[in-house]
Amino acid sequence: MYKQKTTNQDPKQQEEAETNGPAGTQVATFGQGCFWCAEAIFESLKGVISVTSGYSGGQVPNPTYEQVCTGQTGHAEVVQIVFDPKVITYEELLEVFWLTHDPTTPNRQGNDIGPQYRSIILYHNEDQKRLAEKAKAELEKVGAWDQPIVTEIVPFEVFYPAEEYHQNYFARNPDKAYCQAVIRPKMEKFRKVFKSKLKDGQ
Repeated sequence: MYKQKTTNQDPKQQEEAETNGPAGTQVATFGQGCFWCAEAIFESLKGVISVTSGYSGGQVPNPTYEQVCTGQTGHAEVVQIVFDPKVITYEELLEVFWLTHDPTTPNRQGNDIGPQYRSIILYHNEDQKRLAEKAKAELEKVGAWDQPIVTEIVPFEVFYPAEEYHQNYFARNPDKAYCQAVIRPKMEKFRKVFKSKLKDGQ
């Protein structure tokens, strides 16, 4: 089950929704720096039904993008992924998560600096927790990175969808400077490594 709240609503009108998504699907929530990058990556995978950019892991209810960017809300920029486990497993999503960002830099991804850009896995059940901790331990054991992994593995509590202009950002703004300088090179590298897992046309 996951809980989702809508951003920028009157708290009195805001209702908490609980759902597993469409029948037979599961939900994963990851933070790995700017959610524009993560959204573009996970949307490209076979078996991923939807990806929503948003905020999670903090203490301020119903945050705005501007509030999260101050680094004072406790929230991370995250993506919430609805996927078909018959097509792509949570373990495969974890593999993509680990290999498409640097999990060794505290509160930073490249030039994006602040706690909102921290590496974080928000697990929705004990099985996801077990798989995330197992993968982290295995990567540490083989020394996949020179520095220690700082990724947080914490229970999911609530997800606040980001403002509409953040959704499908790369697809809608391919010529923006950030998309050209940061997202496009990352996507090209990702497509080469995970070619067999991409949706048709990706």
